[in-house]
Amino acid sequence: MKTKGFNEDGITLQSIFKHSEYGLAIGVVCILTVLIIPLPTFLLDILLTVNISLSFLVLLVSLHVKRALEISSFPSLLLFLTLFRLALNVASTRLILMNGDAGGVIASFGTFVVGGNVVIGMVIFLILTIIQFVVITKGATRVAEVAARFTLDAMPGKQMSIDADLNSGVITEGEARERRKDVAHEAEFYGSMDGAGKFVSGDAIAGIIITLVNIGGGMVIGGLMQGMRISDSLSTYTLLTVGDGLVSQIPSLLNATSAALLITKASSKSNLGKELSSQLLTIPRATGIAAGTLAFFSFIPGLPKIPFIMMSAIFGVLFYITRKESIKSEVDKDLKKQQTTKMKDKVESEDDFEALLQVDRVGIEVGYKLVNFVDPKKKGGVLSRIGTLRKQLARELGVIIPPIRLRDNLQLNPNEYNIKIKGQTVAKGELIPDSLLALGGDGQKPIEGVITTDPAYGLPSVWIPESKKEDAMSLDYTVIDPTSVLMTHLTEIVKSHSHEIVTREDIQKLIENLKKISPTLVSELTPNVLSLSVVQEVIRNLLKERASIRDFSTILETLIDYAPSTKDPEILTECVRQRLCRTLCGQYQDDENKISTITFEPKLEQEIVNSIQETGNKSVLALEPTYAQQIIDAIATTMKKPFASGGNIVFLTSSAIRNHVRKLTENPLPYLPILSYKEIAPGIQIESLGVVSITNEN
Repeated sequence: MKTKGFNEDGITLQSIFKHSEYGLAIGVVCILTVLIIPLPTFLLDILLTVNISLSFLVLLVSLHVKRALEISSFPSLLLFLTLFRLALNVASTRLILMNGDAGGVIASFGTFVVGGNVVIGMVIFLILTIIQFVVITKGATRVAEVAARFTLDAMPGKQMSIDADLNSGVITEGEARERRKDVAHEAEFYGSMDGAGKFVSGDAIAGIIITLVNIGGGMVIGGLMQGMRISDSLSTYTLLTVGDGLVSQIPSLLNATSAALLITKASSKSNLGKELSSQLLTIPRATGIAAGTLAFFSFIPGLPKIPFIMMSAIFGVLFYITRKESIKSEVDKDLKKQQTTKMKDKVESEDDFEALLQVDRVGIEVGYKLVNFVDPKKKGGVLSRIGTLRKQLARELGVIIPPIRLRDNLQLNPNEYNIKIKGQTVAKGELIPDSLLALGGDGQKPIEGVITTDPAYGLPSVWIPESKKEDAMSLDYTVIDPTSVLMTHLTEIVKSHSHEIVTREDIQKLIENLKKISPTLVSELTPNVLSLSVVQEVIRNLLKERASIRDFSTILETLIDYAPSTKDPEILTECVRQRLCRTLCGQYQDDENKISTITFEPKLEQEIVNSIQETGNKSVLALEPTYAQQIIDAIATTMKKPFASGGNIVFLTSSAIRNHVRKLTENPLPYLPILSYKEIAPGIQIESLGVVSITNEN
């Protein structure tokens, strides 16, 4: 039978920690109570024992933790222990001065520990206080100050390192979040320890003052109020006061040692005892020299022989053991090195060939003058902005772009960069460091600089020095820094080639993610209904026209609905586009829900419809090359004027020829979006800006 707070194995840690906050509150109230209400001697003995035990426990925990953050609550713990000790000091002082009796613990320290000698007790008390205050506390406070300053100074670098690892795909978002949390906790901990050191130093000073006040108070009470002789007063009050000081100072010294130990502890893989033994006893020569030196001291006249001979023998045994282990370690290392070399010789050629087969899906190569732009330590550089780019593309396109690899290439021109897709260069550009790219302008007064072309959109532009930024902006130029130029170019390239980047593995991940929220929908998509290759082809068709696939559930629903009637990816793509009409229109409509369009002349559109021929399971547009070129030129001419005025322009046509017109214009007019009438969502207004016609037909 189980009872509350117990299980078959007894009391659990969860049952102990469940109401720990109430226990802490009760403990603080008890500390305040001890300051006010007199305690019986037996209860004071118990509390003094608890104080010493807690301080000893904290010291042992500090010795065994691997990282200081494992007990990040230590500054608060140190405060509570200090308050507890001071409260007991007040309680013991009250009993000593009122009754001349402070219990067995203090009496034992006053008689047994120092032999009942007041002078010896005072000397020991002062020595302990000096050790704590001058040596341990002062050193720990200095270490805490330096650690806090260095930790705060290193925070930006650590945060950038985490962002770089996240952007390069080395760690996940969750791991990055945990590492950021550790960095913040580390800064908070060392900052708190810097202040907590003042508790320890203040405690040492308070111990001295309290002891002196107690001695003076005991002399007044014993000599003036109770008529005791000075010797009796010393033997009673002063001896108890010294015992009280020792009882209080020992836990205080333990707490100071714990604080200093925790501050000086570096992150390690084992506890401090193992590290000290492994690091001190791994050099046989040092222990051998120590053994010989101690043996030599034993022969010096006047020095005690037995202690030096004993220590010499101990170090001699350690020398023998460490020497033996060192030789064995060297042999093992040589054997392991030989085995590793043999294995490496066997697989080196295979590894080299396998490395040659690996191709990054997206990559950037830069000349040597642009290396600073891809430096992971540079704040606001390319690497720090790639994560933002990937998030932006995930929101716009609905796919997660893989990590983008950054490399330098000495074969490129110093200011040149290449953008690669699957190992092949698809775009190039040049950047001028310490300059700005000025686009546009009012056309009235050109600005001086290096004339060039914007790599992302092909617009005329000028590289200008940073000192001319204000002048360029006053002439209505849009001024862009080199990093933003590269990122804009990269964004457009990735959008244009996203259909090449996406893989079946990416599609499978999208399906697995959708399965968590729509398991019924995903269960219907079996290989018998539609294969993964067909789904991938439909996704590629959508991305090729920059259509977002973020609404992946609607895409799968449409594919499942139409899969029984056709497996043709192009037909399925058109069906999906019609279901995604609101998403498609949302890319091109203005604030008034209006889309600016150009259309075919009805007669020309009918001619194109009549030119479609069925060849097996496919339909093709059978136009003479000359006539097809005339149609392309007519479209370009019609859209030229409205395109120059800015805004989005959509080519609107019937659903029967939409896909064929897209194939016809995708190379000469790659940025022309083409929608069918069925892809216009309800409530969207159409504004016609031109009609495509051919006057001289062949």
